[in-house]
Amino acid sequence: MSHRALVVGATGIVGQNLANRLVAEGWSVYGLARRVENLPGTIIPVTGDALDPSSLRQALAGLEPTHVFFTTWTRRATEKENCVANSTMIRNVFEALPKPQSLVHGSLVTGLKHYLGPFEAYAQGAPPQTPFREVMPRLDLENFYYNQEDVLFEAARRFGFSWTVHRPHTVIGYAIGNLMNMGTTLAVYATLCRETGLPFVFPGSPMQWNGLTDVTDARQLASQILWAASSPAGRNEAFNVVNGDVFRWNWLWPELAAWFGIEAAAYPGHATSLERMLSGKEADWTAISEKYGLREKTLHRLASAWHTDADLGRPVECVTDMSKSRKFGFTGYRYTPDSFFDLFERLSAEGYIPGRNR
Repeated sequence: MSHRALVVGATGIVGQNLANRLVAEGWSVYGLARRVENLPGTIIPVTGDALDPSSLRQALAGLEPTHVFFTTWTRRATEKENCVANSTMIRNVFEALPKPQSLVHGSLVTGLKHYLGPFEAYAQGAPPQTPFREVMPRLDLENFYYNQEDVLFEAARRFGFSWTVHRPHTVIGYAIGNLMNMGTTLAVYATLCRETGLPFVFPGSPMQWNGLTDVTDARQLASQILWAASSPAGRNEAFNVVNGDVFRWNWLWPELAAWFGIEAAAYPGHATSLERMLSGKEADWTAISEKYGLREKTLHRLASAWHTDADLGRPVECVTDMSKSRKFGFTGYRYTPDSFFDLFERLSAEGYIPGRNR
């Protein structure tokens, strides 16, 4: 069977890594995004806005994908607005496809806010039981992930395709201009510390500094999505997806500092907003980029400090169970330090941060 994928959000941290993996496996891949000029030549660009039905119908005219992968989201001021906007994007795609009945499988990427709640009620109330397991019920809160799932489930029933939902923790991987990119944000922060003398302070909560946690390599996520879309065992299931190891930030933070040739500052015992620490550093970043001939001179196009603060500021333990994936046949694994170091090496090679030895 010839596999034809439509990756919705192909320029993002998840979509970009997934699209490249599918191409490497011999799939024909259409990459849908509002701006597609930076897509590699191996991906067929499709310019369209998932919130604009007319542009979407025009963009998808003539396309008959066998698989559709939803890897994007849009941020609104309230969770009620998030629920409407993000579910509408998925619904619009199905309505714009000329032959949705030709679909074999649909995949949706959400995340651990399925268990923690939305940003405006993030980890509030009684602490969630860990490790997070897929059998846990939905929270009694508005959550756009739930609305997205419901639209996917309804479309699968209507058009007769199978589905999977993938729930990663913080995704670490290569993507420029992404709204949820801790790895690149920390690389920019460490570079600023090295070049300006700013102390490399862990910005998160005592719980995150001392407790066990995990993350998701974008390549691990791409591998699981591919497995689930190709394996009968992965049909009509929701799966957590993390690297498969656990760590404490009080161990990993000095390791990250060492890559940049700096010392990790002593932890102050409380959260320190990274967004506040990076505020007013735009001129410093511009000077660094000019000094080393870097490709991006605008700080906020690389760093998403608000999202890193949200992730590292959690007052609750965040550990994710991968047993279901393993029992169903997905046994992928990534060593977490390599997730960060591989990203730093690529950012350096692509000219977005200085090299480690400078």
